[in-house]
Amino acid sequence: EEFDKDERYEEALRRYAELKNKFPYSNFATKAELATADVYFKQESYPEAQISYQAFRELHPKHPQIDYVVFRIGLSYFNQLPSTTDRDLTIAHEVVASFNELIKQYPDSQYVKEASEKKLEALKMLADKENYIAFFYFKREMYDSALPRYEGLISKYPSLGFDEKALLGAAFSANKLGNFAKSKKYRDELLKRFPNSEEARRAEKEIKL
Repeated sequence: EEFDKDERYEEALRRYAELKNKFPYSNFATKAELATADVYFKQESYPEAQISYQAFRELHPKHPQIDYVVFRIGLSYFNQLPSTTDRDLTIAHEVVASFNELIKQYPDSQYVKEASEKKLEALKMLADKENYIAFFYFKREMYDSALPRYEGLISKYPSLGFDEKALLGAAFSANKLGNFAKSKKYRDELLKRFPNSEEARRAEKEIKL
């Protein structure tokens, strides 16, 4: 713990491992396992921290600090997210799943508030990625690919700031594909929910049914 406190992390990890190996059934071994995960997190070695916290959860599912462990799993995933949404965001789904587990199973945990905030950030990144892909197809007039992306954005990521764009994109794409019933559905929803938006004005002016 002294090495840990002094930020001599490699030495701390070595000593924690030594303790676990020599006294595997000791209460201190359990503390060392959690401390090891914490050291990796402090080092910003987030993949190692994530794996260590997950191993701890599997070995000690009833531990009194298990809500903290689940929170740190989600946070370790969160800190591995790329800085821009044009890169692979597969790990964002793990962020959402981990924080959902905490919120659902430990609703009174002190970590729920921050977990909810981080989960929202991850969802916004996923929504932005879906919008990016949808627009990529749309501007290339690949409407059969753009439409399901816009529909996915509407259904999976509502109320995250992309609803107007998604509804307009879906209405336009369906119209271009000759699916006028679906185009009308999305156009009408856009006009009803966001009547004063720029997207609604465009839909009224440019989408002919």
